[in-house]
Amino acid sequence: MATAKIESAGIGFFEKYLTLWVILCMVAGILIGKYLPGVPAFLNRFEYAKVSIPIAILIWLMIYPMMMKVDFASIRNVGKNPKGLYVTWVTNWLIKPFTMYAIAWFFFFVAFKTLIPADLARNYLAGAILLGAAPCTAMVFVWSHLTKGNPAYTVVQVATNDLIILVLFTPIVALLLGIGGIRIPWDTLLLSVLLFVVIPLAGGVITRSSVIRRKGLDYFNGTFINKFTNVTIGGLLLTLIIIFAFQGKVILANPLHILLIAIPLTIQTFLIFFIAYFAGRKLKLAHCVAAPAGMIGASNFFELSVAVAISLFGTTSPVAMATVVGVLVEVPVMLTLVKIANRTTHWFPAENKV
Repeated sequence: MATAKIESAGIGFFEKYLTLWVILCMVAGILIGKYLPGVPAFLNRFEYAKVSIPIAILIWLMIYPMMMKVDFASIRNVGKNPKGLYVTWVTNWLIKPFTMYAIAWFFFFVAFKTLIPADLARNYLAGAILLGAAPCTAMVFVWSHLTKGNPAYTVVQVATNDLIILVLFTPIVALLLGIGGIRIPWDTLLLSVLLFVVIPLAGGVITRSSVIRRKGLDYFNGTFINKFTNVTIGGLLLTLIIIFAFQGKVILANPLHILLIAIPLTIQTFLIFFIAYFAGRKLKLAHCVAAPAGMIGASNFFELSVAVAISLFGTTSPVAMATVVGVLVEVPVMLTLVKIANRTTHWFPAENKV
């Protein structure tokens, strides 16, 4: 079973300080929106079917390399040890979206009722729903590595999860947005999934298989995929700056809301991790399988969430800002969970064979 190559030193410099980069992008974007309003006004001219073309291109630059990392050929081994996969699938698709909805609804409409106006609360709830319906795809390889997860098994967990996104993301998002009283155009939602899941997924599979066939797996993992690192980073940072340029007025008018949005997202992250982690313990899974299972559900495919939020509601919508807060809290929270997982290896069987 092929495995994704992870930095031997652990989490990279950029990923480790992702929260800092997000804050810097927030400041830069707000300043651009306030003092250079012509920039977002100019970018607004490039839209098609409510999709911002510049942001779409930047998001493709982020998502496409992630899709290339996933070895879908590994799915043929799916039946060899399915318990860890069951934990991943059930947690990600039967639990996570609905607990995210419940937790976010409680905080935005009950606990923070006097702090967040009802219209903003609905928008923030929509952003939380988009995050809850998109479990992690790429960064989970880093979290798995830091918890000494089984890399081959993690590849299978991620690969099957990406295929499930194709089927369940749209109906779950539509269902929960509808329950929350948020009307969405189905055609725009389906277009978003086509643009930001189906196309990069297909392109990633074709590119991966083509490069490996011509130059081998070692070249792909050790050389080819690393060429896209700076492209991915640049795409993410520029996307964040543009989003915050559009969101400047909302943030300046409601600076406390960043913290208020982060609270339910953080609680949800811890809850989902422990649901999967304790399920793995109950099923007597090896720690190298249980820890990545918890990490996949706990972290989010925030690139997809941001893309769909922009497609459905626009770059100026608070929905997009809510999804970006998910980026803000991701790394510090996940690193905390990594520490917890590494300190509780004794909860699991000593034998690490999977």
